[in-house]
Amino acid sequence: MTDRILVLYGSYRSDRMGIRLANFIVKSLRERGADVELIDAKAVGLPMLDRMRKEYPKGEVPAALEELGQKIIAADGFVFVTGEYNWGLQPGLKNLTDHFLEEWFWRPAAIASYSAGRFSGARAALAWHGTLSEMGMVVTSSTIAVGPIGQSLSETGEPTGPGGEALKKSFPRFADDLMWWVEAAKTQRAKKAPPY
Repeated sequence: MTDRILVLYGSYRSDRMGIRLANFIVKSLRERGADVELIDAKAVGLPMLDRMRKEYPKGEVPAALEELGQKIIAADGFVFVTGEYNWGLQPGLKNLTDHFLEEWFWRPAAIASYSAGRFSGARAALAWHGTLSEMGMVVTSSTIAVGPIGQSLSETGEPTGPGGEALKKSFPRFADDLMWWVEAAKTQRAKKAPPY
C-alpha cells in the first residue's frame, strides 16, 4: 500500500517564495513512490482559531475543516514547510494546525524551513519541533533548511545555485528518515492500538 504524505504550507503572502520548496518536496516524494498532497493553508482558508474540529457539535463542523480533518486522519506522515517570521512560527501554518489535535497523533512529521536570509528559517524549525511533539507526532531528526529561498529554487521549484545544490544533497536523507518513521508507525499501529 502506498504511503500517504501531507505536505503542509502556511504562507499567506502575495509574493510567496516558500511555495517553491513545498512544490519541490511534493514532486520529490512522488518520485519516490509516495502518495503526496499539498495542503496550502491559504487555499484551505480556515478562519482564525475559535473552535477546534472536536469542539463543534456533531454534524456542525464546517465543511473545509471536516474535509481537512479526514485527510489528516488518513495520512501516514507529514512534512511541515515553514518560513520564519520574526524568529518565530509562521502564523498561517500554526493556525491551520491548531484546529486539530488527536487527528495528528501517532504519525511522524518532518520539518523543512526556509527564509530570505542565510539562517534558512532554522529558528522557526526549532520552534516547530517542540510544537509538533506536543501535538502527538514523532518529529524526525533530519531537517531541510533553505536560504536564501529566492536564489535556491526557481519559480517552478527547481533547485538553482549553491543553495539548490545543498537541497538536492540533503533531500535523500530527509526523505529516508521520514519514510522510515512512516513505516515504523504503520507497523506498530497495525500490531497494537495506540494507548490513548
